Amino acid sequence: MACMATMAQQMPVAPQFLKPGDKVAILSLASTPKKAYVDAGVATLKRWGYVPIVGKHVLDNWHGYAGTPQQRLDDLMQALRDPSVKAILSTRGGYGSSMMLELINPDTLAKYPKWIIGYSDITSLHSAQVRAGNMSLHANMCGNLASKDANATIQGYLRDILRGKLPTYHVPAHPYNQLGSAQGILLGGNMAVFSVNFSGSEQWDFLDRDYIDDRDIILFFEDVGESIPRVTSMLTQLRLKGVLGHVRGIIVGRFTDYKPQNGYTDMNDMLHDLLTSYGLDIPICYDFPASHDESWNYPLIEGHPVTLDVTDDGVTLSF
Repeated sequence: MACMATMAQQMPVAPQFLKPGDKVAILSLASTPKKAYVDAGVATLKRWGYVPIVGKHVLDNWHGYAGTPQQRLDDLMQALRDPSVKAILSTRGGYGSSMMLELINPDTLAKYPKWIIGYSDITSLHSAQVRAGNMSLHANMCGNLASKDANATIQGYLRDILRGKLPTYHVPAHPYNQLGSAQGILLGGNMAVFSVNFSGSEQWDFLDRDYIDDRDIILFFEDVGESIPRVTSMLTQLRLKGVLGHVRGIIVGRFTDYKPQNGYTDMNDMLHDLLTSYGLDIPICYDFPASHDESWNYPLIEGHPVTLDVTDDGVTLSF
């Protein structure tokens, strides 16, 4: 545990950016994807000038997961240990990426810093990467690249980040926005994964008090298929464990596939009521493009210092 304490004092580092001809591993780190997702990832990486390497267990199916935890970890470790592989693109989310973490330790991830690209359940690995001292990339996956209406601008942001061109995002104002400016490291992702799966984990939780006690955090979150009462409980849990005391700004992404409940027709109505009741004197923005909708999911670099500016004219997030 002494090693984890040392890591907690360090700022996450950026893995190497990519150049033409670099290899990118396509891996299934959670649920089994459709073959079309893998094919789309291969085609896109080739179009961007990279050499795709498809993992051995990408299309395996073990109780809905893409292989056993050990098999998926084997694919991950092979990609991490191969010096010619510069990044890892997830085929899809779903469930199961956290199952690998009890089979690996932070020193191993720290030894092989590489971009891990994905969102949803892949939030587990983003959390692990940050705790190991590496930045990670919350972004669209192969499944999104297979969509015929995938947003070309958002794909372009991901391509540019991999090349080392960091973005500045501008988003329209929202009536619920709370104005202000703040700086901190960007952490978050899928709300259920980081607030429930890792709550209390000393080793992997990037919102554990041992990690965030000496940090300013810009927190972002989104989710799919979670009810309004469940999200209420998740946000309450973050408050009870002391996370919000370290948060200098909040980015509320989009919540999808839920029903009106508890007198609320919109998730943002509940979040605005609850966050307002906390009396937080920090910038807060709503409906930021982070979601399970591939046309509304800007790539976000976890662990990277950012500046969040929320004004009457809109929102700017700068890396």
